[in-house]
Amino acid sequence: MTSEDTVVAIATPPGRGGVGVVRLSGERSIEIATRVVRFRKSGLETQRATLGEIVEPARAGGPASGRVLDQVVVTCFRRPHSYTAEDVVEISCHGAPVVLGYVVERCVAEGARAAEPGEFTLRAFLNGRIDLTQAEAIRDLIESRTLYQAQVAAQQMEGSVSSRLKPHKQVLLELIAKLEAGIDFAEDDLPVAGWPEITERLDRISADLEKLVRGYEYGRLVREGLSLAIVGRPNVGKSSLFNRLLDQDRAIVTATPGTTRDLVSETAAIGGLPLRFVDTAGIREARDEAEKIGVAKSLEAIADSSLRLLVVDSSDPWTDEDARLLARVRPLGPLVVARNKSDLPCKLTLEDLESRLAEVVGAERNAPSRQALIVSTSALTGEGIPELKEKILAAAVPARDLGMEGEFITNLRHRQLIQQSLASLAKARRAAAERTHHEMLLLDLYDALHALDTLTGATYADDILGVIFSTFCVGK
Repeated sequence: MTSEDTVVAIATPPGRGGVGVVRLSGERSIEIATRVVRFRKSGLETQRATLGEIVEPARAGGPASGRVLDQVVVTCFRRPHSYTAEDVVEISCHGAPVVLGYVVERCVAEGARAAEPGEFTLRAFLNGRIDLTQAEAIRDLIESRTLYQAQVAAQQMEGSVSSRLKPHKQVLLELIAKLEAGIDFAEDDLPVAGWPEITERLDRISADLEKLVRGYEYGRLVREGLSLAIVGRPNVGKSSLFNRLLDQDRAIVTATPGTTRDLVSETAAIGGLPLRFVDTAGIREARDEAEKIGVAKSLEAIADSSLRLLVVDSSDPWTDEDARLLARVRPLGPLVVARNKSDLPCKLTLEDLESRLAEVVGAERNAPSRQALIVSTSALTGEGIPELKEKILAAAVPARDLGMEGEFITNLRHRQLIQQSLASLAKARRAAAERTHHEMLLLDLYDALHALDTLTGATYADDILGVIFSTFCVGK
């Protein structure tokens, strides 16, 4: 892979569609495009869309037939006003895989090279068009499953993370420059930052970076999503609630207990978070081999999920099966309890359910305190469903920050590097408190700055680039 090559790839997803795009980037992009596409008028116009034709290939080594294979629209972007900051040409064909493949073959025959995964975005980074955080946000935008995910990725793609860190890097640079000048020109009696000024600047930077780190847990859920297992004994309305939460009839619902014998899963968004709902088989003593397998799978799903929704039947008294289930799921993590069938005569009151939960909590020893969130619902009428979604969101992210998207980070690499910077800032703060010599203090300040530089891409290592860009699809 060299930046001097002109590369080509199909930039639209595999398969058939109304339109498919072949993208070229590099010094010979325009030259190659004019050889591959036949233009009716004066030729390819830059910064404009131009109508052209792809002609049929030659037969038996002879000249091209001249017959039109497809009409195309060619868009040319001159450097540096393009995605990669190089000359870029995009050939929009009809989305037939055979046509798109033929266009790529023609481009390669004219001297282009097939692009590596993520190479277009890598070139944009190497050419200074974007930094590393923006490159990662492009990948997140492509992979987003909810509108909120797309909004967060779009803001980060515009440089929200870099903009947040830029003032802190500037303060560090200014502080480093003052200390360096004080050391290099000590005989000139240049003014050097005093200890109170140094500690005040370090405290201000650390406080804001710590806020970003605290927002990571919520940001991670925005980026990755989470899973929720719907648990309960047979015929309490698990599948009906599952369908209500999804707003579609995804699971089969009958009055016969034990209808669901296998796991049924579907993904939907709650509060912008992608949530994978798993409808499990009713937990009870299995009555045949199929139900036994279904119960075993359900128990695995309950243990593997991020949080659990325990469904109980308010039209039935509390049972031993309910108690066993509660004791099983309560220690596993965040728990929401749905007191379902509230449209029927009540035999399990809210007060009774709260006392049952208190008994289980009291029986736990050396277990972290976790409050179960209770909500009354009716899968038949829809009563309590909006409140149930709020409770699920509250259990998933109890301390979520729903402010501006720039207030949190979504990437583990970002968190680790900010934590490295914070650790170096803490060492510098201790050194300043002990009035350590400026030369020693500078070592910690340089370490803190280097971690932030690595985050935004001002300084980087080849292995970081390989990990980031290898996850991109070909053509992006």
